[in-house]
Amino acid sequence: MTTQRSPKPLADPNRPVERAVTAVLILAALAGVAWIAGMIYTVVAWPL
Repeated sequence: MTTQRSPKPLADPNRPVERAVTAVLILAALAGVAWIAGMIYTVVAWPL
């Protein structure tokens, strides 16, 4: 007879390593958005 087990989560969301990875990903996304905004500003403000 088989037993029904609920699947265990792959990782605990309260682990500090995962929080650090999430923070780094958010910072990287913000840096990307800032870089794109800077490029758009450079192209728009470029003296022609």
